Amino acid sequence: MRFGIFIPQGWRLDLVDIDPAAQWDVMRGLAQRADANADWESLWVYDHFHTVPVPTEEATHEAWTLMSAFAATTSRIRLGQMCTAISYRNPAYLAKVAATVDLISGGRVEMGIGGGWYEHEWRAYGYGFPSAGERLGRLDEGVQIFKQAWTTGAATLDGKHYQVDNAIVRPLPLQEGGIPIWVAGGGEKVTLRIAAQYAQYTNFSGDPTEFTHKSELLRAHCDKVGTDFNAITRSSNFNTLVGATDSEVQQRLTDLEARFAKTLGEEAAKSHVDSLFRNSPAVGTPDQIIENITRTKDLGLSYSIHYFPEAAYDTTGIEIFENEVIPALR
Repeated sequence: MRFGIFIPQGWRLDLVDIDPAAQWDVMRGLAQRADANADWESLWVYDHFHTVPVPTEEATHEAWTLMSAFAATTSRIRLGQMCTAISYRNPAYLAKVAATVDLISGGRVEMGIGGGWYEHEWRAYGYGFPSAGERLGRLDEGVQIFKQAWTTGAATLDGKHYQVDNAIVRPLPLQEGGIPIWVAGGGEKVTLRIAAQYAQYTNFSGDPTEFTHKSELLRAHCDKVGTDFNAITRSSNFNTLVGATDSEVQQRLTDLEARFAKTLGEEAAKSHVDSLFRNSPAVGTPDQIIENITRTKDLGLSYSIHYFPEAAYDTTGIEIFENEVIPALR
C-alpha cells in the first residue's frame, strides 16, 4: 500500500487559533516533515474557498497557490489536490498552471479533479451552481483539454461547455505522458465512466461494501470504453486519529470536539466529530486501524490518503501511525 497525507490549510477548521501570519510556516513545516519521511509518497490539500461544515471567517488557503509553494519548498514528495473543482478555473488555464507547477517541482504534480459540490462557495464566488449533469459534463471536457495540452503542447475543443482554439501550453510538464490524473468521486453513471476513460487513479469510499460496489462499476465502465481496469490505482481518503490506547483515542476525540466548539458551538461540534471521526475506520489504536483498513486493502485498495485533524497542533498521532500502522499495512 502507498500512503499520502493531507496538509492542514484551514478548510476543515484545522488552523484555528494560529495567527494567519504564522500559518504558512506551519503548513510548510508539515510539508517538509512529510517530504523527509519516505513513508509518505504524496501530500495533499483540498480545493475549497469556504470552511466546512459551515462557512466562517477562519482562513482557507487556496489550493494551487499552495501547490506552487510546496513545489518550491520540498524536494521528493508528490503534490496533489483532493480534488480540484473543474469549474473554478478555465481548464486550459488550469492546464497551464499545473504544467508550471510540475516544472517548479521537478515533475511531482498529481492532478486530482472532480465536478465540485460545495454550493455555498460556488454561489459566493459568482459561479452559479449548475446541475450535477452540467458539472460532470464540464469535468469530462476539462479532462480532455488536460490530456491534449499535456501531451501535444496545445488544446483545441469545441465542446458544449468549453471552447478552446489552439491554447498553447508550453513548456510541457516534465512527466512523460503528462500529469497523472485522479478522477475523484463515486458517481456511478458519469464520474466512474470518466475515470475509466481517462484516469490513472480513482478516489472513492474506503468502506469495504461501498468500495466493492464502486470497484465493480468501475470495472464495467472499463470494459465498455476498452481500458484496463487493473491499470487504474484505486485510492481512498481516511479521517485519521490514532492513539496508543482506547483512552488516548477518546481524549483526542474530546480535544478535537473542544477545538471545533470554539467556532461551531458545542452541539454542532459534537455532531461534526460524531459524523466524521468517531466511526471512521482510521480512528482508533494502531491494531484497530490496521484491521479496519486491511479489509479494504484485501479488496483492491492500494493507496490510502490520511487526514490528521490535529496535525497543525500535535504530530504525535502521526508519529504513531508512521511507526506502527504504515509498516503493518505496507
